[in-house]
Amino acid sequence: MPVPWFLLSLALGRSPIVLSLERLVGPQDATHCSPGLSCHLWDSDILCLPGDIVPAPGPVLAPTHLQTELVLRCRKETYCDLCVRVAVHLAVHGHWEEPEDEEKFGGAADSGVEEPRNASLQAQVVLSFQAYPTARCVLLEVQVPAALVQFGQSVGSVVYDCFEAALGSEVRIWSYTQPRYKKELNLTQQLPDCRGLEVRNSIPSCWALPWLNVSADGDNVHLVLNVSEEQHFGLSLYWNQVQGPPKPRWHKNLTGPQIITLNHTDLVPCLCIQVWPLEPDSVRTNICPFREDPRAHQNLWRAARLRLLTLQSWLLDAPCSLPAEAALCWQAPGGDPCQPLVPPLSWENVTVDVNSWEKLQLQECLWADSLGPLKDDVLLLETRGPQDNRSLCALEPSGCTSLPSKASTRAARLGEYLLQDLQSGQCLQLWDDDLGALWACPMDKYIHKRWALLWLACLLFAAALSLILLLKKDHAKAAARGRAALLLYSADDSGFERLVGALASALCQLPLRVAVDLWSRREMSAQGPVAWFHAQRRQTLQEGGVVVLLFSPGAVALCSEWLQEGVSAPGAHGPHDAFRASLSCVLPDFLQGRAPGRYVGACFDRLLHPDSVPALFRTVPVFSLPSQLPDFLGALQQPRAPRPGRLQERAEQVSRALQPALDSYFHPPGTPAPGRGLGPGAGDGT
Repeated sequence: MPVPWFLLSLALGRSPIVLSLERLVGPQDATHCSPGLSCHLWDSDILCLPGDIVPAPGPVLAPTHLQTELVLRCRKETYCDLCVRVAVHLAVHGHWEEPEDEEKFGGAADSGVEEPRNASLQAQVVLSFQAYPTARCVLLEVQVPAALVQFGQSVGSVVYDCFEAALGSEVRIWSYTQPRYKKELNLTQQLPDCRGLEVRNSIPSCWALPWLNVSADGDNVHLVLNVSEEQHFGLSLYWNQVQGPPKPRWHKNLTGPQIITLNHTDLVPCLCIQVWPLEPDSVRTNICPFREDPRAHQNLWRAARLRLLTLQSWLLDAPCSLPAEAALCWQAPGGDPCQPLVPPLSWENVTVDVNSWEKLQLQECLWADSLGPLKDDVLLLETRGPQDNRSLCALEPSGCTSLPSKASTRAARLGEYLLQDLQSGQCLQLWDDDLGALWACPMDKYIHKRWALLWLACLLFAAALSLILLLKKDHAKAAARGRAALLLYSADDSGFERLVGALASALCQLPLRVAVDLWSRREMSAQGPVAWFHAQRRQTLQEGGVVVLLFSPGAVALCSEWLQEGVSAPGAHGPHDAFRASLSCVLPDFLQGRAPGRYVGACFDRLLHPDSVPALFRTVPVFSLPSQLPDFLGALQQPRAPRPGRLQERAEQVSRALQPALDSYFHPPGTPAPGRGLGPGAGDGT
């Protein structure tokens, strides 16, 4: 009867290759070696004592590579055992010493190396073999003629037949010389069982082995055991573990033939099957057919659970070992996505998100039992630097707001009170390590204060009518002030800065509230360019304003540098260059499609052509000034754009105010135009 193949349906795995083995007749061990070498096997096993590494007294032989082959050692035609043939490849190691040094090694002949340089080399090669419950060491004597002795070159190999081992066992093999001149070679090998060898009729333990086929039928998996009706066998399902013993799931003693059905929800990658005949010393066959099954991996993540052990230690409980990455994140009430901590804390001991293959697989709040449901608390992230330097920021959807801060966010407005609560011990510490700490500060008392103020306002409603009228009047004044506009530019040179200042002053004559770093140098120096820009951008957009990107050759070069490398060259711009500082926040708005309606671009006619602006920034209107002033002013004053006639008057007003600065920049007395040839798309200055 031919050996049946191990049948698997689609996505369950491949059938193993069936090997045909060479047969050795007789129980005696033997050795043979490459042509030109002579070798001899000691009659009995030796003790496995490698000893310490000693210096080579000259050229010596040393093992360089181990190679194994499975064979059958047969006492009769149908009575064989599995045997491991081992080949040891040898090479010349070391070199001849100078004559005066050779005198120091007068005992070189004792170590297997003769003094004459044209002498042959001898070595005693040890093979150590371990396969539970067997452990053996044999000694092979090898001699290499002088003609084959070349330093650093292979001289051939010596082959040992053979070490007997059990089917399906793990074997470990070591090889070294006596004395030992180099680190020993080692090899670990998992031997196949009866399924992968043509040995069913040769090895007695395989004669009555049940053969198992696995196939899929819709959502179910069938285990088909093709054995005779008289055959008794055991069958076990277990979870194979990378570390620790297997976890048994199901075990039965059955009589064949049998068809066992598994539901697809029971499949996980480490689910394995063990089957064996109910006979003394029978071979147990193990297969794990679901390692690559997509359904098994989906079931594994469904069964996975995160469990908090201590404040800073966690356990990912799953049937199988999982390759995954873990990270801390925080989530605001209302079902918003869990956002990563910026800057991140160490994730070695705790997790909330578990990602595998760049896909979010599992998200749990580990502290829900101890902290209760989500609260409207503020999370304070403390980062620690060298020399006991530390900084605090409050986690918000817009980012991590430094404390104290003059920003207009909730955490910034309550920053002083949050710091007081932290110092007085009213905040709960969630995390602490060498890099930083995480605190939860309650907001309940501030919410109660707001309700108290609202109740007082209701009691004084009648008296507040006059206040409402005053607020309406103030609102009308605010509307008269016009729309907010934040002007960003690259400080290419002092002349260009004067041109930007003239444009900002001209725009202020319209119902526009213009913010530009030229007028806020002291505030920007105190806060830093990045913090100043973030505060101005947030305030401008919250008030329905617009951010104006004024492109110049220097700005185009800086944008291109950011788009290509993600960073800006250090020292390329001045300490007050808000345009450079703003790119880290401006670029995400363009990349994520949030720029239209919130940003506009502009450039000067003779300095830069709009087509020279990087394509990413041309997703918003880019106007050339002063030729397109009417359209530019219309975009700035939306959504309350004035009538066309009024808009043309304002454009002429801005053009008149801007013209002296343009003439001075492009035609300074006695010098070439400063804007010529400054970058891509620059005009000719005429």
